[in-house]
Amino acid sequence: METPDRVLLVNKPLEWTSFDVVNKLRYRLKQKKIGHAGTLDPLATGLLIICTGKKCKEIESFMGLEKEYTGTLVLGQTTPSYDLETEPSQPVDMSHLTVDQIQLLTARFTGTIQQVPPAHSAIKVNGTRAYTLARKGKEAGLEPRTVDVRVFEITGIELPAVSFRVVCSKGTYIRSLAHDFGQALGVGAYLSALCRTRIGNYHLADALEIEQIMP
Repeated sequence: METPDRVLLVNKPLEWTSFDVVNKLRYRLKQKKIGHAGTLDPLATGLLIICTGKKCKEIESFMGLEKEYTGTLVLGQTTPSYDLETEPSQPVDMSHLTVDQIQLLTARFTGTIQQVPPAHSAIKVNGTRAYTLARKGKEAGLEPRTVDVRVFEITGIELPAVSFRVVCSKGTYIRSLAHDFGQALGVGAYLSALCRTRIGNYHLADALEIEQIMP
């Protein structure tokens, strides 16, 4: 008989919520006790750690592990959600930007930094999710948080798109990083694609597709 106490590495599909994955696997694995170790936004893909049975006690320890992401940001436009959940603004002129400016600016966002989470985030403000307030046009009043960005490197530039890799601590919002990066360049930016490739020593390359678990 298969043990109910498992740690599964899953590649979260695009547009699925982390809760969608948990719900599907709860049914597929016939598990009442099941949870994930670290939310991925619906528009992000990549590694999601799923715990079942007694392994759920380890969720907090998984959540505290270092994370690695690859992604793409679009310069010259912004969105209220800092990603494609909301409509981009009109493009602005970027003809003055140089490759060196873009490459060198990553140093400002590397190390221990202060970061304000996106207004469209799941953080609770007086019991209400910030994104609920944002969708009603209300200010959530989110405070800056200290996060650690160990690596922020530009891996490709095809303006307006800029590809990157980030290694960071728990609690880092890559959407905020993209937004703040664009603000610092003076042209704005939003996150157009994101994939979590690693959590601690757990790698996306070892993850199962949903179809493999749910034939």
